[in-house]
Amino acid sequence: RRTSNANPRDNQSDGKARGDLSSRQNVEGDEAMTTKVLNLYAGIGGNRKLWEDVDVTAVEWDSEKADVYRDHFPEDTVVEADAHEYLIEHYNEYDFIWASPPCPTHSKIRKITSGEGEQNDAKYPDMRLYQEVLFLQGYFSGDWAVENVKPWYEPLIEPNYAGRHAFWSNYYIPDKDMPSQDNQYGQVSDWEDLYGFDLSGYDIASDKKKKMLRNCVHPELGKHVFNAATSDRQTTLTGGVK
Repeated sequence: RRTSNANPRDNQSDGKARGDLSSRQNVEGDEAMTTKVLNLYAGIGGNRKLWEDVDVTAVEWDSEKADVYRDHFPEDTVVEADAHEYLIEHYNEYDFIWASPPCPTHSKIRKITSGEGEQNDAKYPDMRLYQEVLFLQGYFSGDWAVENVKPWYEPLIEPNYAGRHAFWSNYYIPDKDMPSQDNQYGQVSDWEDLYGFDLSGYDIASDKKKKMLRNCVHPELGKHVFNAATSDRQTTLTGGVK
C-alpha cells in the first residue's frame, strides 16, 4: 500500500515546469483559456455536466451511452472506443484527464451479501484502476483525477474521498458534502431529477437507464473535482498519491 503526505504535484516524471490550470491565460489578459479535457469511461456525462471553458473528448465503449452523451453535449467529441487503450495512445494531447474505470469488482456491494448475482460473485479486482493511476502519475504532465467507488478492500494506493467516491489525483481534492443517495433504489424519474438528464425519448430498457443514471458522478461533484485543479497548489497533502 502506498501513501504520501507530500504534494503529489511534486512528482512530475518529465521534469517540465508547468502551472496549474488556473494560471493558463490567453494573450488578451485575464480570460482563461479553454482547457482541453479527456473524459474517459464517460458514460452519459454526469461528471462533465457543469464544466465550463472546456474542449472535451469523451471516450465511451457502450454505443447507447455514447448516443445519450452526444445528445446532451453536442459540442464535445465522442469516441466509441476502449478508454483504457485510448488513454495510453492519446494522453499527451490534453491538459486535464478524468477517468472513471469500471467499479463493480471494487465496490463494497460485492461483499455485502453472498449469492449468484453479477454484483456478488467472486471476481478478481479489475487492476486497470491502479494501472491508470500509476500511468498518469508517471507519464502525464497535466492535471488528472481517477474516480471510483470506496472499495471493499484496503486501497493499494490511498485515495482522497469526496462524497461516496474515491479519487486518486495529482492535486488536492477537498471532501464535499453531497445529498445522501441509495443506488439500489429509486425510479428512473428519480435519478433523472437528481442528475438533470431526460432519458424518456430513448429506446433503452428501463433497467439499463437506471444503471446509466446510478453510475453518474453527481454534476456538482464533477464540477467540484474539476475546479479543484484550478486552485492554488497545496504545500501538504494527507492521503495523496506520489
